[in-house]
Amino acid sequence: MFTASETTVPRGMLEKATAEELRLFYAAKASLNTNLNSLPPAIPQVYADTVAAQGENIAVMAVSEYQGMLQNFFVGLLGAKRILEIGTFTGSSAIFFANALQRNGVTGPDANGNKPIVSLDISEKYAAIARKNFAAANVQDYVEVMVDNAHNSLAKLVDQQFDIIFIDADKPSYQKYYDTIVDNQMLSKGGLIIADNTAFDCVTPYIGTPAPVTEDAVPLKASFTRFPGQMGLGFSEEIAKALHNFNEYVRKDPRSEVVMLPLFTGISLIRLLQ
Repeated sequence: MFTASETTVPRGMLEKATAEELRLFYAAKASLNTNLNSLPPAIPQVYADTVAAQGENIAVMAVSEYQGMLQNFFVGLLGAKRILEIGTFTGSSAIFFANALQRNGVTGPDANGNKPIVSLDISEKYAAIARKNFAAANVQDYVEVMVDNAHNSLAKLVDQQFDIIFIDADKPSYQKYYDTIVDNQMLSKGGLIIADNTAFDCVTPYIGTPAPVTEDAVPLKASFTRFPGQMGLGFSEEIAKALHNFNEYVRKDPRSEVVMLPLFTGISLIRLLQ
């Protein structure tokens, strides 16, 4: 089952959920602020189309309803006006962000024609799907999609600043993305970096392992019960070591403060101290 929708889980599945799973589903329901339209109307169809076209194993890459609402909360909390996301996929996270920007009073492109959300992806296929979804959600004036290697796209944006930067793309590149952002002051004062998937199941067994991880490092022998649809996603030694190295790098970086939320596959919240 694709678990992006935590607010419409059938009762039969809820009755079989563990205490931790039920707490997640309960939290998602408790976060539905109907007076704020916190769940964009287009999102359920975007999820359904993503599953139908990509299959459950790939569709799970989309941010879930609960994560989308959480990220929107940060948009409102910070009063964000400009957002950069590294990784577009089929557009669900950008739709959530655009919905939150509307609540912040952002009405579309600025006086120079710059759209408030810049989304980077290497795949023209996914960019085309995302643009179609943006039009269906009526947020096409809020999101510019740049198709290229993210490092190349970031190089074209180093003279711009963003209030929130969401990193959810090539995992081995996280540290380089982070350094490009920080070194070029791309995050506005008081801004927030959100890095997704920082505690994949393949990463957590490296707890306590010095970084950078050496070839002979031995992770914990651990096994996990995963949701169907998450099997095989992101579980590789290369990704595990790269993400653990990134987590340790940011944790020890005197320029920033990080708190990792143990939600889904890990969400790191990073703010700059300088």
